[in-house]
Amino acid sequence: MASTIRLGYEITNKSGYVLVLDVDGTKYVEKHGNLNKMTMVAIIGVCVTFMFKSSPQVDVDRLHDEVCSTSTNENEEEECVDFKGNPADMSKTGGWVAAGLILGTELSERICVIGIAMNLVTYLHGSLHLSSSKSANIVSNLMGTLNLLALFGGFIADAKIGRFLAILIFSSICALGMVLLTLTTTIHRLKPPSCDTSGGWKCIEATGSQLAMLYIALYMVALGGGGIKSNVSGFGSDQFDKSTPEDEKKMVYFFNRFYFCVTIGSLFAVTVLVYLQDKKGWGVGYGVSAGTMGIAVFLLLCGTRFYRYKKPKGSPLSVIWRVVFLAWKNRRLSYPNHPSLLNGYDSSKVPHTEKLRCLDKAAIMARNEENDDLWIVSSVTEVEEVKMVINLIPIWSTGILFWTIYSQMNTFTVEQANIMNRKHGRFNIPPGSFSFFLFISILLFTSLNERVIVPFAQRITNYPKGLTSLQRIGIGLVFSVAGMVAAAICEIRRKSDMKNGVKTNAFWLVPQFFLVGAGEAFAYVGQLEFFITEAPEQMKSMSTGLFQTTLAMGFFVSSLLVSLTNMATHGNWLKNNLDQGELNNFYWMLAILGVFNFFGFLILASRHQYKSQHYEKEIETRRIDDI
Repeated sequence: MASTIRLGYEITNKSGYVLVLDVDGTKYVEKHGNLNKMTMVAIIGVCVTFMFKSSPQVDVDRLHDEVCSTSTNENEEEECVDFKGNPADMSKTGGWVAAGLILGTELSERICVIGIAMNLVTYLHGSLHLSSSKSANIVSNLMGTLNLLALFGGFIADAKIGRFLAILIFSSICALGMVLLTLTTTIHRLKPPSCDTSGGWKCIEATGSQLAMLYIALYMVALGGGGIKSNVSGFGSDQFDKSTPEDEKKMVYFFNRFYFCVTIGSLFAVTVLVYLQDKKGWGVGYGVSAGTMGIAVFLLLCGTRFYRYKKPKGSPLSVIWRVVFLAWKNRRLSYPNHPSLLNGYDSSKVPHTEKLRCLDKAAIMARNEENDDLWIVSSVTEVEEVKMVINLIPIWSTGILFWTIYSQMNTFTVEQANIMNRKHGRFNIPPGSFSFFLFISILLFTSLNERVIVPFAQRITNYPKGLTSLQRIGIGLVFSVAGMVAAAICEIRRKSDMKNGVKTNAFWLVPQFFLVGAGEAFAYVGQLEFFITEAPEQMKSMSTGLFQTTLAMGFFVSSLLVSLTNMATHGNWLKNNLDQGELNNFYWMLAILGVFNFFGFLILASRHQYKSQHYEKEIETRRIDDI
C-alpha cells in the first residue's frame, strides 16, 4: 500500500516559512528563513516521485538534505539600509509615509505622459499642420520609445545606481522635458503661421528646426517616464518588510493604491489637462504638468531620510548577455557525454533541460579554466534561466498586436473625434477627453473581474484564480478585435452621415473605447501576471521590463503599419482629411490581423507548459534517473 504524503507550509511571524511534511500521519517540520517557490516545487517533485514508486517508507533525512542544499543566501531577503548606508531602523523608515511620497511620483508621471499621449495628435495636426499619418506615427513612436526605455531604466537601477537615485534622476529629466515642451508650445517662433483661409485652406507645415525642439522635449519626457515606470513600484514595495504578515498585507494595499494612482492620474490628464490644452492654450496645459512633476521631485527629496534602500546587485540582463556570449564563444566545442559534466549541474537550482541545447555550451568548462570567472563559464542555473526567458518569447510576440490596436485610441480615434459633433448641451467636449471612456471601462472591468468574473470562473474551472494568465490574455485579444470592428462600423456611419451633410455624434466612438478598455483590463493583468510568474526566480526584476517591451513593440508596429499602408494604398486610406480617406479599411485590416493573431496565440498557448508543471516533470525525471 502506498504511503500517504502531504506537503504544505505555514507562514509565521519570525521564521518565515515553516515546511510541514506529513507521512502516514507523522509530521516532520523543517524551518527555513524564506523558502522560495523553486524549493517548494523541488520538494513537491520529490514527493510525487515517492508516491509513484508506492514506497512504504520515506527517507526524511535525505529529503531534508535536498531541501537544505537548495536554500542559499542568494534567496534570503536583501538587507535594507537607510540613506547613510547603515542598517535601516524599521520603526523610523519605510511604511506608508515613505510609500505615499513615492506614489506621488507615479501619479505625476501618469499626468505628464497621458496628458501628452491622448491629445498630442491634435496639436501636431492642428497647430503644426502635420499630416494625419505623420502625426499618428510621432505619437506611436514616442509611446513605443517610452516603454522601451523602461527596460533601460530598470537595468541602470539594478546594475549601478539603485532605485531611489534612478527615480530621482529620471523624474528630474521628465520635469525638464515638460518645461521645455511648455516653452516649445508657447513661443510663436517655434510654430508655423496659422492657416490662410482667404484664398482657400492653405497651411504651412512646421519646419525641421521647429520640430527639433519639440522632439527633444518629447523624448526627454519619454526617457524620464520610462525610468520612473520601471522603478517606482519596486522602490515602493521596498518600504515594507515582506517577512512580517502585517507588512505583507500592507504591500497588497500598496499595489492597489499604486494602480489607483495610475488611474486617477490618467483620468485627470484626459479631463482637466486636455480641457486646459484646448481651451486655455497648450502652454497652460503642459505647464500644469511640468509643475506637477516639479512638486513630485521636491516631495521625493523630502522623504530621503524616511526611505528604506536596497543596494544594486547587478541586472539579470547581464546574465543573459553573458550566457549568449559564452554559448557563441564555445560554439565549436563538443557537448559533454552527460549533462552532469556541465558546470554547476549538481548544485543547479533549476533542472537541466534538453531544449535550446546550443546554450548549454556556455556551461562547458575547458581545461585549465577557473569556474569562478563569470566571463569564462556560466552555470547550469544561469543557462536554464536564460532558456526560460527565451521560452516566453512566443507568448510575448502575440501580445504585440493588442497594443498596436490600443495605440489607435490615442491617434486616429482622437482625429475622428476632432471632426465629429462633440457638443453636449453648451459644452464642447475636447477630442482627447473621449479617452475618459477608455479608463472608465478599464476600472469597470477590473472591478467586475474581482467581484463577478473570477468567482464565476472558479466554480466552473475549480481553479483558485478562476482564470489562468493565458486565458486572460486570450479574452483581452478577443475584446481588441471587437473594438476594431466597432471602430470600422463607426467610421462607416460617420462617412455616411457626412455625405448627407450631418455631423455624427462623437459618442458613437464610445463602443470602441469601451471594448478596447475591457480588453486592456484582461490583457494587461494577464500579460503582467504571466511574465512575473513564468520568469526565473532570479530574474523577477526584469519581468516588468519584458512586459513593457510588448507595449513598446505594439506602438512601433502601429507606426510601421501606418507607413506600409500609405505605401500600399498610395495614401488613399489615411488622408489628411479623413472625409476623403478610407480609415474604416485600416480598422478592418487591424481586425483581420487580430483574428489571425488570436488563432496563433491559441496554438502557442496550448503548447506552453507552465513553469511549475515543467519543474515537477523535470525533477521527477532526474530523480528516477538517479535512483
